[in-house]
Amino acid sequence: MSQKNKVYTIAPLGLNGVVVEVEANLSRHLPKTILVGLPDAAVSEARERVWAAIENSALEYPRQKVVVNLAPAQIRKEGGAYDLAIAVSILLASQQVVLAGSRQAFIGELSLTGELKAVPGILVMVSALQAFGFKEIFVPSSNAAELAVLSDVTILPSRTLKEVVEHLNAKTFLLPLNSLEFVPKVSKQSVDLADVQGQNEAKRVLEIAAAGGHNVLLVGSPGAGKTMLAKAFLSILPPLDVKESIEVSKLYSLAGLLSNEQPLVDSRLMRSPHHSTSVAAMVGGGTWPKPGEISLAHHNVLFLDEILEFPKTVLEALRQPLEDQVITVSRAKTSINFPAKFILLATANPCPCGFLFEPEQKCKCSPLDIKRYQKRISGPLLDRIDLHLQVEKVKTSDLLLSNNLAESSETVACRVARARARQRQRLGRVLNGQISNQQVKNLCRLSDSAQNILSQATERLSLSARAYFKVLKVARTIADLDNREKIEEADILEAVRYRARIFE
Repeated sequence: MSQKNKVYTIAPLGLNGVVVEVEANLSRHLPKTILVGLPDAAVSEARERVWAAIENSALEYPRQKVVVNLAPAQIRKEGGAYDLAIAVSILLASQQVVLAGSRQAFIGELSLTGELKAVPGILVMVSALQAFGFKEIFVPSSNAAELAVLSDVTILPSRTLKEVVEHLNAKTFLLPLNSLEFVPKVSKQSVDLADVQGQNEAKRVLEIAAAGGHNVLLVGSPGAGKTMLAKAFLSILPPLDVKESIEVSKLYSLAGLLSNEQPLVDSRLMRSPHHSTSVAAMVGGGTWPKPGEISLAHHNVLFLDEILEFPKTVLEALRQPLEDQVITVSRAKTSINFPAKFILLATANPCPCGFLFEPEQKCKCSPLDIKRYQKRISGPLLDRIDLHLQVEKVKTSDLLLSNNLAESSETVACRVARARARQRQRLGRVLNGQISNQQVKNLCRLSDSAQNILSQATERLSLSARAYFKVLKVARTIADLDNREKIEEADILEAVRYRARIFE
């Protein structure tokens, strides 16, 4: 006599998921286990893992033909996260466990001894199941730390299959995971802005970028302090809130980058890929796409040190996500969208030797070499960067001066926080650097004199329509930093100054 039973789990699809129904059917044939429903090799091997785990948990594996179906059939099933659901389904079909309701779900990989092992992407899976209305979710104990920030869902961490079975049969009960209050932390990567000698104009640019979420390009000679400024940038960004932390942690969980030591991304971070990074590593990829550097910098900073050393194909991959704040990773089997709302912070030398702007050190590069080097970054990509600044070397006299008068990161961060608060009142969670052109027209109204200044600058600098709106967005942020609703002439003049062409 055959029986059909349903157990639920989830197939991650980007940052979302598809509910998977696991059905087991027992029939009077020679003992054999068949898995259907588009399983990959890892899922197909679950037959042996589940058989051994059930037997080693003092339970009985059916001596019949076992057919396990993973529906929907058109969704590819990958990895070992389906093991627990398959095992429970088989035990349910053989009447060794009883399910209390249909709002239960099971996630976890089984070892041969019946131990539950951690799986990557658990935060994405549980969040998706919660969105689908599941109230009770069984997970491996080793994954529990990642899920402590979630609320309004009962998470039952378990060390073994036997513990899950005894809980379902009401013999012993698993303790639900206690949710923890989210507390943001200070980034370990950052340095204090007061430690950067001089560079007041560069500090001002970074303050504007932090306040409005604008992209920055710093161009200067080796030793000018570009990398030090980049590290200080993290220290003036507002801390992550709980929603941002969960979004970033989902991406890290999906990429398998979370651990018991770091179960949650709770501080601002800077992704700093090397210039040998491939396109796939930057945008994401794989047979079943996973997030790349662009998405891992979501709500944070993507730092490209010496941007002109990166392959042109890698840099051109930034164009679409900088515009749309989302990256689409397409493969033959699927197409997945990953969020990419990041601040691009790039540095560059002006020429191959780096001393083009230095009067005291003669540049050894030919005009053709300089032009070829600067052309490594395309005009359309430069157009998408809001703030351009030529960074001069700090004078020796400035290095010898006491730094007591330099503003600390805490002081600058307070101004940034106030500017962002004004934007939240006006736009919700959208920063000035992320608003649409239509919103620019509504939020950036100029006086006749300010409009005249911007029109003249547009003609003299040959600004594109995109650059025109970028100037307005930066001016809007400058006004917010000064706690003003009205954009004045000085705001436009300062914003235009940061659009001056550095690369000819």
